[in-house]
Amino acid sequence: MNEEKRRILDLLAQGKITVDEAERLLAAIGEPAAETGTEAAGHRSWKYLRVQVEPGPGSEKGDRVNIRVPFKLIRAGLKFAAFIPQGAQGPINEALKEKGMNVDFSKISPQDLEDLIVNLDDLTVDVEGKDKVRIYCE
Repeated sequence: MNEEKRRILDLLAQGKITVDEAERLLAAIGEPAAETGTEAAGHRSWKYLRVQVEPGPGSEKGDRVNIRVPFKLIRAGLKFAAFIPQGAQGPINEALKEKGMNVDFSKISPQDLEDLIVNLDDLTVDVEGKDKVRIYCE
């Protein structure tokens, strides 16, 4: 048993965290199949989320954008959400909803993220005929 798991179980035994919190923490330190380098259920193991913006003929500035985000960073952010105290989750979700993001990060599992990645194979969006936004995994 690794030290992180032992620490979580010790906190549970001392009554400092609830069983639900212990389960979430244990799930958060668990390693999803895609991070181990194996391919889960026949799907590729993606390493990066790419976002590219190519200026179209009607674009005023002509700026190009090319962003490459490691999936390890995205997965770490998802795991970090498990550490948000239960009492703070409601206000955080409300603040996100006010900004147009109706999302509850406490209910997103690593498998949900993997399913999103698989279904986000290649997405291209034309923005008012001026720019082309391409989102894909590699």
